[in-house]
Amino acid sequence: MLVCPRAVSLGQASGFAKRVQPTSGFRFRVLSPKRLQPVNVADSAGEGSARQETADEPLKQVVMSEFQKQRLELKKQRVKDAMAYRFSAIAATVLVLSIAIVATYYRFYWHLAAEGDVPLDEMAATLLLVFGGIFGMEMYARFAHKVLWHDFEPGWALHKSHHEPRTGPFEANDIYAVANAVPAMVLCAYGFLTPHVIGGVCFGAGLGITLFGIMYMFFHDGLVHKRFPVGPIAEVPYMKRVLVAHQIHHTNKFDGVPFGMFLGPQELEAVPGGKEELDRMLATLEARETEARQAVTP
Repeated sequence: MLVCPRAVSLGQASGFAKRVQPTSGFRFRVLSPKRLQPVNVADSAGEGSARQETADEPLKQVVMSEFQKQRLELKKQRVKDAMAYRFSAIAATVLVLSIAIVATYYRFYWHLAAEGDVPLDEMAATLLLVFGGIFGMEMYARFAHKVLWHDFEPGWALHKSHHEPRTGPFEANDIYAVANAVPAMVLCAYGFLTPHVIGGVCFGAGLGITLFGIMYMFFHDGLVHKRFPVGPIAEVPYMKRVLVAHQIHHTNKFDGVPFGMFLGPQELEAVPGGKEELDRMLATLEARETEARQAVTP
C-alpha cells in the first residue's frame, strides 16, 4: 500500500507534537518581584570598597605602629630630661644647703670662740634677715617677673622659653636662677667674714635669698610645672591655690597677673574677676583629682 509522503510527514509531525506537549502536571511559574530585581551595583561597589579597606588595613597598622614608636621615643626622651633636671636640682639643693649649714655653724662658732659670749643681737639680726630675705625676694620676684622678664625685651628673650614647650631638660629661663644666686653668695661670703651685727645682717640676707631660691625651684618647677615630683606638698590646700594662680599667669587672662609666686593668690584676688577665676579653676582641679582617685579605687 502506498502511503502518501505528506501523510507520513504529517503523522510524524503529529507524533512529534504529542511528544513535546506539556504534561498535565506542568505549571507556569511566575517569578517573584524579588527574583526579578536587577543586580545591586551599589552592593558590589560596597563589597569592593570593603575589600579595598581590608587590603589597606596592614598599611594603616604600619602607619600607626610608626606613630606609636615616635610617641614611645618622645616619652622616653621626656623621662630622660626629667631625670637629668631632677638630678641637677637635687644635687644643687644638697650642695647649697650643706654649705649654708656648715657656714652658719662655723660663723657663730668662730665668733663665740673669739669673744666668748653668745652674740644674741647678731643671731637675732641673722634670723630676722633670713625671713626678711625670703619675703623681700617674693616682692622682688613679683617686680622682676613683670618689669624685667615680661615688659623688658631683652629679659623676655630669655623668659619666653618658659612660656613655650620645653624641648630638653633645661630652658633659657633657668639662667635667672643662676643670676639670682650671685648676690646670695656675695652676701653670705661677706657676712661670714665680717663680725658683729653688720656681718649677721648680710649673712642672714644671703641665707634668705638662698632659701627662697630653693623653695621657688621646689614649688615652681616641681609643683606647678611637674619637672619633678614633690610628694604630699601637692595636697596642701594653699599650695593648690598657688599652683592654680600660676597656671592663670600662663594663660595671660589678667595681663599676666599674678607675677609673684607664694603670694600669687593674693595678688590675683586683688584683680577684678581674679578670685572667681581662681576658685573656678581650683574647683575644676579638685573635681579632676577626685575622678582620678575614683578611677583607681577598685
